[in-house]
Amino acid sequence: MVFRKINSRAKTLKDTGFSNVANSIGGRFVNKDGLPNIRKTGIPFFERYSWFHSMLEMSRTQFFLTILVAFIVINSLFAIIYYLLGVEHLAGMNAETELQKFGEAFFFSTQTFTTVGYGRISPTGFLTSAISSFQALIGLLGFAVATGLMYGRFSLPKAYLKFSTHALITPFNSAQALMLRVAPFKNTVLTDAECKLTLGITMEENGKSVNRFFPLDLEYTKVNALTTSWTIVHPLNESSPLYQFSQADFEKSTGEIIVFIKAFDDKYSNTVVSRTSYTFNELKYGYKFLPMFHSDPKEAITILDLSKIDASEKVELPELVTA
Repeated sequence: MVFRKINSRAKTLKDTGFSNVANSIGGRFVNKDGLPNIRKTGIPFFERYSWFHSMLEMSRTQFFLTILVAFIVINSLFAIIYYLLGVEHLAGMNAETELQKFGEAFFFSTQTFTTVGYGRISPTGFLTSAISSFQALIGLLGFAVATGLMYGRFSLPKAYLKFSTHALITPFNSAQALMLRVAPFKNTVLTDAECKLTLGITMEENGKSVNRFFPLDLEYTKVNALTTSWTIVHPLNESSPLYQFSQADFEKSTGEIIVFIKAFDDKYSNTVVSRTSYTFNELKYGYKFLPMFHSDPKEAITILDLSKIDASEKVELPELVTA
């Protein structure tokens, strides 16, 4: 059995945040974007999500589309209210068809919501005036929330790191090593970068499938400055839980390499983190990374080519030394 090849001298981790019962875990432990592969149930939908965090984490396109849709929906609802109350309560309206009347009510709603108030259309009567006043209050609160979210998105510390798509099993010091590559892709300066790798693997113990977790020793756990690329190396030596693992062993096993990187961003003056993972079927066996940075023709500056973060070539691996 493949699980017997796990190095018995390797130290296991007990408090990982993941269940040791293999049957209770679906798929990978951590998604490629670094978020846990977990969906929470058992409580109402609106209590399962922090909408503030969701708005901060979504892409810029999703964020602005959400703001736009909310703006249209809110003003459409108030336009319906004004239309049902009667457009005769909106002085200054120049509309003949019902569609034009609704359109005028919608644009009056947007002017009230944004507190622009051009003055061409104005509410008459107590009820219409009260509704427009309430809408103006909602508009003020809504723009305060939107402004806070915009500021939060721009000021949120984030590690702009790009990971290689695959991790490699590659030659290293006349033996083998597990390697992956990471590089910063924004104009930020990251210092005191620290990396931790954890192996999660499904094993059979006493007739049951269990998950076991092992810390993976690295050639270098820290770098003073993460300015170009960093090739993270785990030697597959006698202290590694993957010692003497062959390509067939990786293919037959269910395992995952969880990556955690922490660094200091001097622009934010704050610590930033980034996570990802590689399942065993995302390992390339017998490859090595190719350089991804070089000097310019005048040898005056270093060029970091981020398109080459996955660049690799096939190589011969040293033969495994069996016990």
